[in-house]
Amino acid sequence: MGPMDPRIARPPRPRARLDRLASSADRLLRVMGDARVGLVLLLVAAGWNAAAAMFSGGTWLVQTPLYPILLGAVLLTGLASVALRAPQAWREWRRPSAPPEGNEALVGVVPIRGAPGAGAMDRAAAALRRAGYRVPASRGRSTGVAAVRRGWSRFAGIASHLALVLMVLGAALGTAFSRETTFSLLPGEQALLDQPRPGFTSAVRLDRFDAEFGPDGRPTRLDAMVTFLRDGEAVSGQLLQVNQPGEFDGYLVHGWTYGPAARLRVTDLGGQPLFDGPIGLDQTVNGRAAGVVNLPSAGLQVGLVLADATANRLSVSLGGAGGPSDAASLRPGESVRLGPLQVTLLSFDAYLTFVARSDPGMGLLFLSAGLLTGCLMVAFWLPRRRAGLRLVPDGVRLVLRGERFDRPQPEFEALLGRLAAELGGGVG
Repeated sequence: MGPMDPRIARPPRPRARLDRLASSADRLLRVMGDARVGLVLLLVAAGWNAAAAMFSGGTWLVQTPLYPILLGAVLLTGLASVALRAPQAWREWRRPSAPPEGNEALVGVVPIRGAPGAGAMDRAAAALRRAGYRVPASRGRSTGVAAVRRGWSRFAGIASHLALVLMVLGAALGTAFSRETTFSLLPGEQALLDQPRPGFTSAVRLDRFDAEFGPDGRPTRLDAMVTFLRDGEAVSGQLLQVNQPGEFDGYLVHGWTYGPAARLRVTDLGGQPLFDGPIGLDQTVNGRAAGVVNLPSAGLQVGLVLADATANRLSVSLGGAGGPSDAASLRPGESVRLGPLQVTLLSFDAYLTFVARSDPGMGLLFLSAGLLTGCLMVAFWLPRRRAGLRLVPDGVRLVLRGERFDRPQPEFEALLGRLAAELGGGVG
């Protein structure tokens, strides 16, 4: 066999594969970190959530496999943006560059007493340090000085973009995975905080509640004392108010509405009890509170309508497969026969309707909102300022720039005064 032809391609070395992989990852990072890509993804996610919330039956939009992929892309673009810009912000903070002159820059000249030299620039740099500016150490500084104050505030601007992305993710998680359950309880009753499922035992028991009404009949106070339970055991008692919901096992629980209830005893003619307890009048018949007592053992129903709330009069009717067959009117303590049944109205009571909501994105939403607020406070109240000193024939030229929304005229005048005192000249 002859010598190998050098033109024959050799198999790629492992190092070459790693280089190509790193290059591809870098390109992907730069694409995902592009502001235009991030904006498009945010708009798509916002439109997706809006469509799911606005249109009836639109919840399928947030249950498709594409939705978590979209959320992952939104998160990736936020992380990529931070990964691309954070190193540059770090370098600018640790090794600042001289700011360019322009319309947004403040410029002044400080004359130097005596012959200018490297010592003058060292004294000027020391004056900037005493004013709170970061001036990197440099030997042989003879013509220029670059400094920055609060250079770390650029990280707040970068973090604010990430906070906005996280807010969108928090809202999206809430839209896609939140759970809400509504149930009504009478004092002493309890219910699960969510739909029954294996292993889920978080529940609430209504101990008592109290309400007050204003002159116009509207409720002014609704206080409910509840006990939260887990595995059938009481865990904690809380007072729920209108603007103060309870929190238990990741669920927010608050009283939503309330209404009248009737405590009934229903027996057959032989005295055998068929129903004995409260029933909430949480339905409406001709604008009046109503309810139904189902008696499956007898194949009958007892319909209830609050005929007169002022006089505490309850209308009861007997129904079955053939429709209504008998009716009567009762007051508390009275009893009446309805067909084969004996119905007794023991008293009136009230029920309270609760709303229990679990939102896995709520914590992320509040955390990102707090992060965004803090970042904006830093960006507006503690902005970065860049200063540059350059030796010119008639002295030292100071250039000071703030951020776009910041024009630090008072600080500029203070720096000129510091430099004039240090260099022994006036201000030009």
